[in-house]
Amino acid sequence: MLLSILTVIYILLAIGMIALILMQRGAGAQAGSGFGGGASATVFGSRGASNFLSKTTKWLAILFFVISLGMAWYATHSSSQTPAQQDLGLMGQVPATPAAATGNTAVPAVPVQQAPAASVPAAPAQSGPASPSPAPQPAPAAPQPPSGG
Repeated sequence: MLLSILTVIYILLAIGMIALILMQRGAGAQAGSGFGGGASATVFGSRGASNFLSKTTKWLAILFFVISLGMAWYATHSSSQTPAQQDLGLMGQVPATPAAATGNTAVPAVPVQQAPAASVPAAPAQSGPASPSPAPQPAPAAPQPPSGG
């Protein structure tokens, strides 16, 4: 019962933190306030909502982490007292020891199949070059040794 209530509070805290973080202004929003950014028209006063939103976000984050640690502590301590039975599904029906082999343990031979005849048609021959080939380039001249001395 307590874990269910904590889970609901945990989810509400997460949603509240998301909403408060999205409502805050970024660092680049401060540059526009010098050109009449409308800071005096805010609901929270002329200083804006940054103090209220940042403080509220801080306390919601602290509660979020405290509840996270509390739920983790509860999960580790409650599982050590009552070991949970593993549900293995289909693997739970497999016997623990393999059945004793009876008779022939040799690996059966794989039947050999012949490859099908070449039924794939050959590619059509090209009637001419698809693109004109470039003319050969003359080789560059050898470098000249420096004259003089």
